Amino acid sequence: MRGRAMAAVAVSTLGIMAGPGTAAAADNQPPSQPLISELKTDFKACATGADAQYVGQPPVLTAVLRDPDAVPPVAVMLTAEFEMWWQDAQGEEQRRSFSPSYQSLSGSVQRWQVPSDIPADTPISWRVRASDGTAWSPWSSDGEGAPCRFVFDNESPLPATVTSTDYPAEVWRDGVGVYGSFHVDSPSDDVVEYKYGFLGGPYDSAKPDTPGGPVTIRHLPLRSGPDRLEVYPVDRSGRRAGPTTYTFLVNNGRAPVARWKLADATGSRTAAAESGPAARAGTGVAFGSAAPSGTGLTSTARLDGSSRGFLTPNATVVPPGKTFGVGGWVRPERTDLAMPVVSQDAGTTGPGFTLGLRTPAGAPVWSFEIGGTKISGGAPEAGEWAYVLGLYDAETGTARLYVNGHETGTAAKATPWAENGNLQIGRARGKDGYRNRWQGEIGDVRVYDRVVVPEELTRLAGRAAQSTGHWSLESATDGASPEEQGGQELRLGGGSSIFTEAQECDLLDPDCVPAPSPLNGKGHLELDGNDGYAATKNPVVDTSDSFTLAVRVRLTDREPAGPMTVLSQAGQHANAFKLRYVPAEYRWQLVMTHADAPDAPETVVASIASPDGGEGPGQRLAIVYDDATDQVRLYLDGYTNADATATFRSAWKSTGGLQVGRTTVGDGWGEYLHGAVDEIQAFSGVLSDRDIPALGT
Repeated sequence: MRGRAMAAVAVSTLGIMAGPGTAAAADNQPPSQPLISELKTDFKACATGADAQYVGQPPVLTAVLRDPDAVPPVAVMLTAEFEMWWQDAQGEEQRRSFSPSYQSLSGSVQRWQVPSDIPADTPISWRVRASDGTAWSPWSSDGEGAPCRFVFDNESPLPATVTSTDYPAEVWRDGVGVYGSFHVDSPSDDVVEYKYGFLGGPYDSAKPDTPGGPVTIRHLPLRSGPDRLEVYPVDRSGRRAGPTTYTFLVNNGRAPVARWKLADATGSRTAAAESGPAARAGTGVAFGSAAPSGTGLTSTARLDGSSRGFLTPNATVVPPGKTFGVGGWVRPERTDLAMPVVSQDAGTTGPGFTLGLRTPAGAPVWSFEIGGTKISGGAPEAGEWAYVLGLYDAETGTARLYVNGHETGTAAKATPWAENGNLQIGRARGKDGYRNRWQGEIGDVRVYDRVVVPEELTRLAGRAAQSTGHWSLESATDGASPEEQGGQELRLGGGSSIFTEAQECDLLDPDCVPAPSPLNGKGHLELDGNDGYAATKNPVVDTSDSFTLAVRVRLTDREPAGPMTVLSQAGQHANAFKLRYVPAEYRWQLVMTHADAPDAPETVVASIASPDGGEGPGQRLAIVYDDATDQVRLYLDGYTNADATATFRSAWKSTGGLQVGRTTVGDGWGEYLHGAVDEIQAFSGVLSDRDIPALGT
């Protein structure tokens, strides 16, 4: 095949080189007329007629040249001729032409770098044709073709001007979550685009309706403090002006227009308002119920799910068609019914919006409904606290749902209701009156008249972790090591002891053998790997809710004989969790059991690590169960990864004490740890990724 192709090329070449009257020349077809669609000025499409491409430097002209004789396996080599012309200042026509010194295959691109002495601000026309060595194609401008045109612009536009009445320069104004307009203009009449960026983003561009015209940039501040807008005008040639920097000052986000903590005294029939109107409470509302830990709330209101279980301020709080956010802490007692948390009447036929729980296809989800648009997501669980918030952004016409500070479901366009009505807590109006009532706790309901931004959502849904125990393991009295704040002690058993810092000997003494140091501080727990352990009498974390545990551990052996557990906490028949080292896999494993039952399924995450061999500072481990996101994470020396993270939705409450250095195996104890243990810390709640690295130090 290669030989046949080479022969064909040779024949074609002979045809090109043959003189007039030869058979080969008679059979030769001239190259094709270059197509306007395959001509470019600096990679911009050919502009014809009254149009012209504006370029910021002398351009490169390119053309694709073709020959009808180039039918595989025949190859034809072509040469280009470019020509350009313009009228000079005296009205005289000036022409330039260029032919590359090389040939290229049919279908290839030929180029001409236009010389730098072309005039600026002058329409310049150009065309191209092709030769096969025997015949020329028509010019690209012949017949139905047309010359391409460009203008060389050698001046950049002037900087932009920026003003704003919403956010005047150097003046503090509202604020986080409130859109503002910035008016941008340029003295140059050829600006076709303004590239811009705010401090930390977003970065975008805006195009005026006509060249040189102004634009309005809308911006939603996401954080308080100094902010700035940088704008770069771009003219039609692509030249860019230097930046205009506009500095403005953003206030904190406005407080809620209405807020009910629902932490009123037992027996109250009115919920006091931090802002907005007080809310009348039905007789099915009981104040003084439990509050989510780590939130600062002291109590909440329980609604019994009856027709009397509601609260209302008897007033419109959310004007139709305006931006708003509404949310609060909730704990449903059941998830098999549709139950509204907050709604607002829209006339007498239904609600304008509803935030709450729905059960489509029998599966419970959190839901935010507005104007017929439903946003759903998450997995409500009976008896589990969640922070839910619905947001409607009138600027974008978009509704969103947030659960525990994270966006859930898919944002969607929504058409708001048109009629005013009263806000309702715990119920929603239907065609036949109020229905679908809430059963469970509700607390800290807030209504905003602006966008609630991500940083605020994280704060609203945050639950600060609370220490439930810290054992430094530096001493033991009567076989027990104390908890730092006087909590339950860790009792030592079997081959366990507290190693304490020894008196240093004189290093100049030839018989001096430096004493080993404790893992951290003045002491640590030593476990013999046979029957040594330490344990609390009662659980130190509620394993059915979010918790964090941390420990520093050093393995004594270079090659441990089998799995060893450093921490575990069990129920009647199974461990709720165990943190162990598996030498066959060189991994630390966190094992979460799905039920308090023999042979229950397990979720396992792991992190690779080598045994210490009794040397060094040990390894710092932390385990986190986040009930809000249904995730478990294992941290090694302050960090986690994808292999050490998993979804876990089967948490249950263990009743046994914390075990250090062992775990239940069948009907007894096993997986005894041979090593040193120090700095055991326990928390209810979730410590963040930035807090974990400090544990055990």
